[in-house]
Amino acid sequence: MKVYEQFAGKLLQAVKSSQGKDPTAATDIIQQALRSAGLLQPSTSATPRAQQTPDGAARFVDLNAAPAWSRHGAAPNAGSQAESQAEAEQADTGQAGAYAAAPSMPAFDPQALRDWAARFMPGAPAQASQARAGASALPGELVRASFSNAAGARGYRLYVPARAHEGPRALVVMLHGCQQDPDDFAAGTQMDALAEEHGFLVLYPEQSRSANGSNCWNWFETPHQQRDQGEPSIIAGMTREVVRTHGADPARVYVAGLSAGGAMAAILGGSYPELYRAIGVHSGLPVGSAHDLMSALNAMRRDTSGGRKGNAALARAVPAIVFHGDQDATVHPSNGQAVLRQFTAGTADAPLRETEERGQDGAGRAYTRTRMLDGDGRSVAEHWNVHGAGHAWSGGSPAGSYTDPSGPDASRAMLRFFLAQ
Repeated sequence: MKVYEQFAGKLLQAVKSSQGKDPTAATDIIQQALRSAGLLQPSTSATPRAQQTPDGAARFVDLNAAPAWSRHGAAPNAGSQAESQAEAEQADTGQAGAYAAAPSMPAFDPQALRDWAARFMPGAPAQASQARAGASALPGELVRASFSNAAGARGYRLYVPARAHEGPRALVVMLHGCQQDPDDFAAGTQMDALAEEHGFLVLYPEQSRSANGSNCWNWFETPHQQRDQGEPSIIAGMTREVVRTHGADPARVYVAGLSAGGAMAAILGGSYPELYRAIGVHSGLPVGSAHDLMSALNAMRRDTSGGRKGNAALARAVPAIVFHGDQDATVHPSNGQAVLRQFTAGTADAPLRETEERGQDGAGRAYTRTRMLDGDGRSVAEHWNVHGAGHAWSGGSPAGSYTDPSGPDASRAMLRFFLAQ
C-alpha cells in the first residue's frame, strides 16, 4: 500500500473513531498519520501554517467530531459502544474501500492534506482570561446562570446595563464560535459597551464541552436544526426565561453569532420567527446546509454562488443581516450570499428592491453592502462583503479572539439593523 493510501485510511479511521470517542483520540491518529506520511515533523506546532492568518494568529474551524448518535442515517441515541467498536475494527480492515467511497477526500497533495486534516484538530485556545480581566470595566451587572429543559442544560452570561431605561429593554442574544466562550466573545464584539450606550440586555449562551469538545454549536447535526429539539430548544427556552425574569421587550429580541454561532443563529431565526425579530449571521452558513460531519466540511469549503440544493425552506423568514469576509478560508464566502437568499426567498409576493454601495471606514477594510428594501424603503436584509477579511468578527476588539479590528464595525451595524426592525 502506498504512503498516501495508508494516510487516507488512517484519516478516515480517525473520523470514524471520533464519532464514539473523545476527539483527542482522533487528533492523535491524524497526527500519527501525518508523521508516517512525512507531512508532520515532531517539532511542528499544533496549529499548522495553513491554519494561520497573515498576522500569525491561528484561525479556527467550526467543526468538532460528531457524537455517535449523529451518524448519517441514525436516530438520536441509536447504536452502542459495541457497534462503535465494530465500526472501528471495520475501518482497520476496509480502508481502501472506504477511501474509494469518499469522493470529498482531496487528491494527494501535502499542503491540501495538511489543510484537510487540520479541520479535525483543535483550534487555538480562546483568550478567555484576558476577556475576564476586562469584564468588570463596565458599570453594568453580570449575571451568570443556567437554563435546562428536556433537551439538556447550558450556562449563560447576561449583561444588564447600568444605564437607566424607560420601559422594557431590547434583548440581543450572542452566540460564540468554536474555541470561544461568552466572556471571550463579549470582549471581541464589544457588545456590552454598546448595551451600556443604548440600554439593551445582552445574553451570551455558553456551549458545553460535554456537548462538543471544541465548544462549537452543533449546527451541522439534524437533531440540532429543528424547532423544539436539541440546542435550538435550549437557546430559545433560555431566551424566553431572560425575557420573563428581566422584563425584556418580547417584540425586540434579536440573535446573532459568529461562524458556528452564526449558523445556529440562522437556525433559530428559521425555527422561531415569532421569538426572534431579526438575526445576524457573521461568517456562518444557511439552515440545512449540512446533516453530519462530512457534509458540513463540504458545505464549508464549497462555492455555492450558483445556489445549493438541500438548504431548508423556511416557513417564515425574519429580517437578516449577514457579514462575511471575501478571503474567508474556513467558511466559503458564498455561504453568506446563500444565507441572504434563504432569508429573502419567501418575499415573492412583495418583491424587494436591491441597492448596492461600496465604502471604507477610514484606513480600514473596504466593503460592499447590498441592501434589500421593502415597499416602504425599509432594509429587511443586508449583506456586507468585507474585502480582504478572513474568518473573524469584523471591527472587533483584539481583547477577544478571532476578530478583525480593521474591518467595518459589525456589532454597530447589526445593532442598527436590529433596532430599525
